[in-house]
Amino acid sequence: MEKFRAFLKRKNIVISGKRYGIDALGAMAQGLFCSLLIGTILRTLGSQLGLPMFVDIGAYAMAVSGPAMAVAIGYALQAPPMVLFSLTAVGWAANAEGGAGGPLAVLLIAIIAAEVGKAVSKETKIDLLVTPAVTIITGVALAKLIAPPIGTAASAFGIIIDRATKLQPFWMGIAVSVLVGIALTLPISSAAICSVLQLTGLAGGAAVAGCCAQMVGFAVMSFRENRWGGLVSQGLGTSMLQMPNIIRNPKVWIPPIVTSAITGPIATCLFRLEMNGTPINSGMGTCGLCGQIGIWTGWLEPSAEAVAKGAVAITPSGFDWLGMILICFVIPAVLCPLLNRICGRIGWVKPGDLKLN
Repeated sequence: MEKFRAFLKRKNIVISGKRYGIDALGAMAQGLFCSLLIGTILRTLGSQLGLPMFVDIGAYAMAVSGPAMAVAIGYALQAPPMVLFSLTAVGWAANAEGGAGGPLAVLLIAIIAAEVGKAVSKETKIDLLVTPAVTIITGVALAKLIAPPIGTAASAFGIIIDRATKLQPFWMGIAVSVLVGIALTLPISSAAICSVLQLTGLAGGAAVAGCCAQMVGFAVMSFRENRWGGLVSQGLGTSMLQMPNIIRNPKVWIPPIVTSAITGPIATCLFRLEMNGTPINSGMGTCGLCGQIGIWTGWLEPSAEAVAKGAVAITPSGFDWLGMILICFVIPAVLCPLLNRICGRIGWVKPGDLKLN
């Protein structure tokens, strides 16, 4: 056992929840952002502005989402170059075979293939052949074997969430908004989770609401401590910056969570706000305004995942725009500071608790 542990250490193979559930998952979301998400945005802009070149560029970017995710995962696992480059084929196969569950298939299979590739890397005199062959064969074989069932399971679970939200928009609006919002602030990837679960439609709208409650809420209610830099870094960046403060005093998290529990059902019941863009947008909130771009692109050109659930293109009304603005920006910006003030008056939160280092 000691020899095995020494081998894993020498190969930099760290079997841990942080390495796979935080580092790899977060990197996968970045790979997805740099391919599928940005490609969707460019293609939509091209189609709306009559720019065929943007349409083509977007299509090329979207086509390589599988390899982009796999390489990002390999990078997070600190894979050596030969393994990292070989993961392009693994990502393509896993994403293609996984169908609706492509991102989840890529996550699981790329992790295994990368670690197996790292294990054999530079162990033979013909490393140039062995390392890429073992990495690709392992990954593609797993893609053929387990990616289709993963895709079926992920698709079924996403459909369950979608249908449950339609049947119980109030309670599911609360649940989805709160849980995805919490995931956004935790050091995990809410974007990747939404992509894996294929969250679109009303459930996607509730997810966007929860993410915005966290990002805009923390940004505005901590303005006294962090001023404009904090407003931008949290409001357009990530509320994850508040995690050290949450660990020191978990009660500072109460206002954004309560706000998400309010904006979620407002989105699902009152405005019937749907996010029918690429599922990753559901978990982005106001990060680069990706959540709002997803809602907008979903109105004009629903993603394939949303179309599969019955979404159709619409011409947004003033009521639609009002709902998006109120849910994503206005309500969190007003409600979170009020709730934070109440928490301060009863002694749960004190000045300086939200100061970013």
